Amino acid sequence: MRRFDVFNGDADGLCALHQLRLNEPADSELITGVKRDIRLLDRVSAVSGDRVTVLDISLDSNRDGLMRLLDTGVSIEYFDHHRCGPLPQHSNFTPHIDLSAEVCTSILVDRHLQGKHRLWAIAAAFGDNVSKSARELAAASGLNEKQTGKLASLGEYLNYNSYGDSLEDLYFSPVSLYREMQPYSDPFVFIKESTAFGKLAAGFHDDISRADVLSPILENHHCAAYLLPDASWARRVSGVFANRLANSHPERAHAILTINRHGDYTVSVRAPISNRQGADTLCMMFSTGGGRKAAAGINRLPVTDLERFLDKFSSCFAQALS
Repeated sequence: MRRFDVFNGDADGLCALHQLRLNEPADSELITGVKRDIRLLDRVSAVSGDRVTVLDISLDSNRDGLMRLLDTGVSIEYFDHHRCGPLPQHSNFTPHIDLSAEVCTSILVDRHLQGKHRLWAIAAAFGDNVSKSARELAAASGLNEKQTGKLASLGEYLNYNSYGDSLEDLYFSPVSLYREMQPYSDPFVFIKESTAFGKLAAGFHDDISRADVLSPILENHHCAAYLLPDASWARRVSGVFANRLANSHPERAHAILTINRHGDYTVSVRAPISNRQGADTLCMMFSTGGGRKAAAGINRLPVTDLERFLDKFSSCFAQALS
């Protein structure tokens, strides 16, 4: 029997996997990619009797690969919080799926493990911008403000590393970053000892300082959109910049657009913190869109669709907040 761990390369996917493997070590084949690389089950070559664990990728986007593997006789355990559609009814399928706006995949794993490695779940929740839940878990764990802040920074830096058009945009491939994390059961020791943490922290602060001086291409009382330049730093910072704006203006929706290698826009959308819904509905209006209620995106928005996107973005969140 072979094992496969299939996971999103962001903070949530990394920390979800790390929790599981701290609890149950396994020699598995790791399958992941940049944050937008989510059709990962197509890359799994499992056969009957093999086991696959899937973390933080949309079931809807992986339905064909999922059914192929299940019908082959592969056992699949699936943890996720994205829009999923109908769940397969199959004896080889074990889902842990919750679409609530205040959860992330690492919180689902934390529940499954009954809090055994909760500090990593807290970091992931901050990275996924589920800050209210992160702070509640931190308080329940007896953490002080300084400790909570360290985990928030860790989650943000891990998430920052996942954004890019390709692995070349990232400081670490998700597999490499997971291997850096793997020896550490305590995230505070990882923060203190790992050179990866320091490298990500320096890169993050350099990139976010460039984004902070940009002006929006659309701004009103209910939403704002930013167009970032065609540069690796801009692609890296797009997600955390969107989260930062969302937290700074909780009554407003935000969209971040960056140029990708196809010459189209990659789009990150954040619903208002005060009303965490509508991001997925907006993005699903476009052919490569998807995500969840609070945060979603479009992988390839043609440049000719920019005005249509801005119109839909503005009107959707105007209605949501009316």
